[in-house]
Amino acid sequence: MCTGKCSRFIGIALYPMVVISIVCNVIMLFPGWETNPIQNPGEQMTPEVLYLGGVIGGGLLVLIPAIHIQATGREGCCNNRCGMFLSIIFAAIGVVGSLYGFVVSIVGMAKGPVCQYHPLLNLTQTKWGRPFDSELEDFNKDNYLFNKEFWNTCIYPQGVVEFNIILFSIMLASTCISLILCSIQMVNGLFGCLCGTCRGKNDLD
Repeated sequence: MCTGKCSRFIGIALYPMVVISIVCNVIMLFPGWETNPIQNPGEQMTPEVLYLGGVIGGGLLVLIPAIHIQATGREGCCNNRCGMFLSIIFAAIGVVGSLYGFVVSIVGMAKGPVCQYHPLLNLTQTKWGRPFDSELEDFNKDNYLFNKEFWNTCIYPQGVVEFNIILFSIMLASTCISLILCSIQMVNGLFGCLCGTCRGKNDLD
């Protein structure tokens, strides 16, 4: 596959990853499909959701490179060595954005959601916090993901643990794919810059 066609394929493949990342991040602003937490984000929202790793990182910072990367695979002003050189820079921006979304997703999953729960040994009161992030001595960061028995610790929003795990997992996968594709484009762009974009004699320097 020539460098131009490869760029076009990568650019097109990045678009669904961008949409998935943005949609997942936006949905997570309404944990457990509840609207009340967004009205008090400082206390009731999971911080990693507010970092907008899906909207900014896996979203905008990948969308802009995707547009240029796809353009280098089409006939036009970007389908030349100069366009390929610029695609390396744009792809690097995509790598940074994807990496940001990837890290935010991992941290969000590891620390667990902010929710309302009963403090340890106190079933008459509730508090807002992150019960799986060392707030309760019975939990550790490794076991809550794989032990559904602990997920009922969060009493509100209902089902918020499954909600966050599923959406962070999807966002993690989409940003990981974007990271791989943008990294491949950096290599592809280097070859395109050095060897051209398979336009033959019409290749522009």
